[in-house]
Amino acid sequence: MTLSVPQLEEARRALDAPLFADLAGDMAVSFEFFPPKNEKMEETLWSSIRTLEPLGPRFVSVTYGAGGSTRERTHATVARIQRETPMAAAAHLTCVEATREEIDAVANEYWAAGVRHIVALRGDSPTPGTPYATHPGGYENAADLVAGLRKLHPFEISVAAYPERHPDSPCDQSDIDNLKRKIDAGANRAITQFFFSPETYFRFRDRAVAAGVDAEIVPGILPVMSVAQVRKFAGQCGASIPDWMDRLFEGLDDHPAARQLVSATIAAELCRKLYAGGVREFHFYTLNRAELAYAICHLLGVRPKAVAQAEAA
Repeated sequence: MTLSVPQLEEARRALDAPLFADLAGDMAVSFEFFPPKNEKMEETLWSSIRTLEPLGPRFVSVTYGAGGSTRERTHATVARIQRETPMAAAAHLTCVEATREEIDAVANEYWAAGVRHIVALRGDSPTPGTPYATHPGGYENAADLVAGLRKLHPFEISVAAYPERHPDSPCDQSDIDNLKRKIDAGANRAITQFFFSPETYFRFRDRAVAAGVDAEIVPGILPVMSVAQVRKFAGQCGASIPDWMDRLFEGLDDHPAARQLVSATIAAELCRKLYAGGVREFHFYTLNRAELAYAICHLLGVRPKAVAQAEAA
């Protein structure tokens, strides 16, 4: 990665001054949630949504599973966000276990509900440990899905990117080639899988740009509350867990508040280093916990819009 002169100056300030001093908050953020499975989880979800809403995210996305009940919960959550909040709702849509006609029907329902943004994904095999297989009559992959959505409605479309090799990819270049196919098919942006080293993101971004990817590549940030949980996630997407993470969380199993402080610090420091390298868009995997994402955004200078407007006046 080659830094411009303004980026070098920003990086020097990041080293010389307190890490989060005088950040302008000149960045765009977005948040990902998952649909609730019961009434208590729904209360937690909506408390999180309302907490993060004042930060004025570009959009909030809701994940999507292969099962019918999960699809229904996703649709209900996305529709309610679109209906009851000022935020733009983005619906995840995968190719898993569905025909083209079934997926098109879901996309049409989203459009009818006022949803204009789709996160288009291939999805994972519904049976853990078995290779992914295209559903008979279904979309072959995410690029195929993007092309299909483009024929239905003028959706805004986000896709996934993998700074570290996806488990199904034969090589790193294969991930870059697949991302380019998705962008060429009509995707507006890519959101990366989580990672824990800024160099991982910058190397991937530079390789993607060199390959002709001209869309924005938004870093996906996962605040860690459980190393064991993150290891499970990482096994599914190919992300690496640095050794120092185990040491930082060691002995905190019975101290949830301390874990939150450590988690927020790690994620905010990663964001600060990305910011020093010129990144101005961040996507947070909230796991339906608002406090961590809110704290990180606050450290980065992002404030509730009403407060920010009042201070500017």
